[in-house]
Amino acid sequence: MQYKRILLKLSGEALMGERQYGIDPKRLAEYAEDIKEIVKKDVQVAIVIGGGNIFRGVAGASNGMDRVQGDHMGMLATVINGLALQSALENVGVQTRLQSAIKINEVAEPFIRRRAIRHLEKGRVVIFGGGTGNPYFTTDSAAVLRAVEINANVILKGTRVDGIYTSDPEKDKSATKFDFISFDDVLKRGLKVMDTTAFTLSQENELPIIVFDMNKKGNLLKVVSGENVGTKVNL
Repeated sequence: MQYKRILLKLSGEALMGERQYGIDPKRLAEYAEDIKEIVKKDVQVAIVIGGGNIFRGVAGASNGMDRVQGDHMGMLATVINGLALQSALENVGVQTRLQSAIKINEVAEPFIRRRAIRHLEKGRVVIFGGGTGNPYFTTDSAAVLRAVEINANVILKGTRVDGIYTSDPEKDKSATKFDFISFDDVLKRGLKVMDTTAFTLSQENELPIIVFDMNKKGNLLKVVSGENVGTKVNL
């Protein structure tokens, strides 16, 4: 395997499958099988999931809700998604630990960096819930922060699009895909890979990002094996 330790970033929307909201058990089971496949190859896996399938703090704030309270609700949504993924992984025999940046001791361990690394070394999948524990920071920022903290080799951003394009391929049929692109080129072209805070943190720490289609069976294994799947953002 090309990467020994990865941080997999999944959006909350990815868990909806064909639904309009919530969690699709079928999609969850598919993800669990894909993750199990790379765990069997001795890849150390950490995961950050968004909460957009349940609640978005920004959306709440736009409708008059206090932004800080909205973001805290979003953090709780990521813990719910983390519990769902933990259950799906354990159903297929993968040992899993859920760590939360906000204290919910009855359902998740508190985030402790050394403990997280030890879990990874023992072959357990570690799911990080609760974002960064702070309002105004996205789960993209949480993903990069945790990846840096655990010394991950790469951030894998699993989406429903098979990479980064010159423009939105769902709206522009003439859009062309990049196989490789530099951090500087992403910024110059104004391409949306992650929010600016997360992207800058990744660039400063020289941590590559690979954007790929998580919904295609076997893609995760191909990416971790070093095959040219999706788009790699590097220096």
